[in-house]
Amino acid sequence: MLDGVKHIYLVLSGKGGVGKSTVSSQLALALKEAGFRVGLLDIDLCGPSIPYLLNLEDKDVHQSDEGWVPVYTDNDQKLAVMSIGFLLKNRNDSVVWRGPKKTSMIRQFLTDVAWQDIDYLIIDTPPGTSDEHITVMENLQTVKCDGAIIVTTPQAVAIDDVIKEITFCKKTGIPIVGIVENMSGFVCPTCSECTNIFSSNGGISLSEITKVPFLTKIPIDPTIGKFADKSQSIMKNFPDSPGAKAFTQLLEQITKSKEA
Repeated sequence: MLDGVKHIYLVLSGKGGVGKSTVSSQLALALKEAGFRVGLLDIDLCGPSIPYLLNLEDKDVHQSDEGWVPVYTDNDQKLAVMSIGFLLKNRNDSVVWRGPKKTSMIRQFLTDVAWQDIDYLIIDTPPGTSDEHITVMENLQTVKCDGAIIVTTPQAVAIDDVIKEITFCKKTGIPIVGIVENMSGFVCPTCSECTNIFSSNGGISLSEITKVPFLTKIPIDPTIGKFADKSQSIMKNFPDSPGAKAFTQLLEQITKSKEA
């Protein structure tokens, strides 16, 4: 149930492996640390990594009179999480479903989860422009979706796929907040020098081509990896690290014009 949700953001990518779930989870944690009540919905049915990233793999969800009760990461219940990963017996189980069953599950996640009154709902989507995205778009037509955050990496092959994602958003009427360039160079933990392992500024070039705002560049920062499965925010633990500064910039972009 989305009636009590003030702001809804989709995190999209045209290609797998660009760090979309890491961006989703760290953004959700950053919003929580900023004092907001946050929900994180993982609708990547075939690759649900949010429970792992937030150290929640041993948690279960259950039904109540209001619907599915999400899993909370903290005693204050400031960050609520829902994922099909909570319904699988172990993380190695695969979801072998055809489109209609996947569509039905996503519709349930969007309509039957008791989010209560939260300020921000971050929806982590699978890569591509498939049934899952169309189902989300159809179910969000009755509520206000603030927009999509598009995640890419600097390489040309990723950018080509992201252009398709941007086209999908424009065709389906999903507003685009902007582009995040992830894995934008490697930051040496010793000298802090940034080396462009792949290419550089691909996200900025994509922004110029598509006329979509550019939000931030997130480097390959070892400090982010330290919290990959600990449900902790890099902004809180390493506020001066390059990765934390990038997420701080993203947080400011998301919240600067919103009154949660």
